[in-house]
Amino acid sequence: MKHLVIRPEIADALAAGHAVVALESTVISHGLPHPHNLETAAAMEAAVRGAGAIPATIGLIDGEIVAGLTASEVERLATASGVTKVSRRDFGPVIAARGLGATTVAATMMVASACGIRFFATGGIGGVHRGAQSTFDISADLVEFSLSRVAVVCAGPKAVLDIGLTLEVLETAGVPVIGFGSSQLPAFYSTDSGFTLEHWASDATGLARIARAHWDCVDHGGGLLIANPPPAESAIPRPQVEEWIATALVEADREKIRGKALTPFLLSHLAHVSGGRTLGVNKLLLVNNAKLAAEVAVAYRS
Repeated sequence: MKHLVIRPEIADALAAGHAVVALESTVISHGLPHPHNLETAAAMEAAVRGAGAIPATIGLIDGEIVAGLTASEVERLATASGVTKVSRRDFGPVIAARGLGATTVAATMMVASACGIRFFATGGIGGVHRGAQSTFDISADLVEFSLSRVAVVCAGPKAVLDIGLTLEVLETAGVPVIGFGSSQLPAFYSTDSGFTLEHWASDATGLARIARAHWDCVDHGGGLLIANPPPAESAIPRPQVEEWIATALVEADREKIRGKALTPFLLSHLAHVSGGRTLGVNKLLLVNNAKLAAEVAVAYRS
């Protein structure tokens, strides 16, 4: 991949066969407010290292795609104005303009796959938005799962999505959705979305075994989704989250917010109406997912 810079620590770890975990940067620039974004980014990297893997936070710095952002580069993405939210379609324009960009789930998967990084931790994936039957608002994240050989550890699809339709699209694309510790699919802030998964594993070794078998047996096999419930002590019951989402969607429609601006708006609105509860869960589940991704990456390399 041209315009890709793999920092020495990441390149050395990959060459030596050590476990590496990719981390996205959109959560830093667009997902969490300052200073929570910086605190959480640091905590995620620490969780990956604590579990025995090397973190590779990915973003665009002055038109270069960087795997292994430095602390100062992360701070720049966390505090600068006008940082572009970069999905697969946005690389060309941002690189040509030598711009600053934060990678989405889809973009991070693409770069991770190009680097040879097989595991990636994020909060929740994008998917089919509510009302997509008329808006056709479907995240590029779902397409990327069929293209990039990366296992994504997350707390399920973002709660603001149509989770049932998101699962249908993943099934059509041949993407395994594997539960961790439970057959119940989590819904980001909540431990149970109301949907039951066909496959699940009880430990990191089991998840690593499934990932290896998938990539060994499926020709040109793409990604996997590993659904890790948010910490039970902080999770919010799904009915309460649904009430907050309903008011957020009304406000988004009133303000005519669409496209890539919709999810950040909804997450910000939820944090406000919940008195900060959703923000707290978001931070905890991000770190929780980083830890699990590292554990699975280590088990995969063992």
